[in-house]
Amino acid sequence: MFVVLDTNHFSELLRDTESGARLKRRFTSNKAEVLTTIITAQEVSEGWSAFIRKQKAGSEKQVHGYEQFQHSLEMLMELTLLPFDAQAAAIFRELRKHLPQAGTQDLKIAAIGLAHDATVLTRNLVHFNQVPELRVENWLD
Repeated sequence: MFVVLDTNHFSELLRDTESGARLKRRFTSNKAEVLTTIITAQEVSEGWSAFIRKQKAGSEKQVHGYEQFQHSLEMLMELTLLPFDAQAAAIFRELRKHLPQAGTQDLKIAAIGLAHDATVLTRNLVHFNQVPELRVENWLD
């Protein structure tokens, strides 16, 4: 079973929360091959970059931001990152026609999930459930 982590699922693993620990147990019990997307990598990188830029240079908060950013990158390198390639882009364009109000990043992740026939793990079931033929589950709650 392929599962693709949305950013919210990846973040729970990253922060090593109780939800993240439950998620790891589900990976094992379901014998899941865990992947994520280049979109999640982008969101994580942009989030930490924005945090770091807001901190005073050399401050403890900035050091913490860099540490967390590095931890994020190390975790991302342990996973296969599925690309937003030509196939995913074509699926995305079709989805955008039918779901113009949906978030762009969510639709890109959905398109990647469809392109790879994978189940997307997300807390955002309301938006992802609108995508026809996409398998989505929430393994955190």
